[in-house]
Amino acid sequence: MTIVRDIMTKNVKVCAPHDSVTAAAKIMRDINCGSVPVCEGRKVVGIITDRDIVLNCVAEGKDCNTVHCHDCMTKDLITCEPDIDVHECAHIMADHQIRRIPVVQNGEMIGICAIGDLATVNIHVNEAGAALSQISEQLH
Repeated sequence: MTIVRDIMTKNVKVCAPHDSVTAAAKIMRDINCGSVPVCEGRKVVGIITDRDIVLNCVAEGKDCNTVHCHDCMTKDLITCEPDIDVHECAHIMADHQIRRIPVVQNGEMIGICAIGDLATVNIHVNEAGAALSQISEQLH
């Protein structure tokens, strides 16, 4: 059985709630991803996506240097434990239509698991693809 701990990214770049959305966007650019966890210390309190920044800051004509991550991040966060099976993680991602899930143990973020991480495990390629197709569907 492969568990999330085996495939997750461990060295995760994060933002603080009071960091500017520009700082979050720079992290996304530098590590080539579309979202960054927002943490108070090691506790994850949200996640900010490129879409959050565009819809809640840029499209509103706000100054990205003065808007804080906590102003436009997603606060209702879905997380998982590091010892769950990767199949269960794929189902959680599909059910909640998310591409990345912070991995939390004892209240602290220890990593992040992305849909691409699931695809790196050969036996899970079809499951990751199915999860991605469900994630890409619009919520009803």
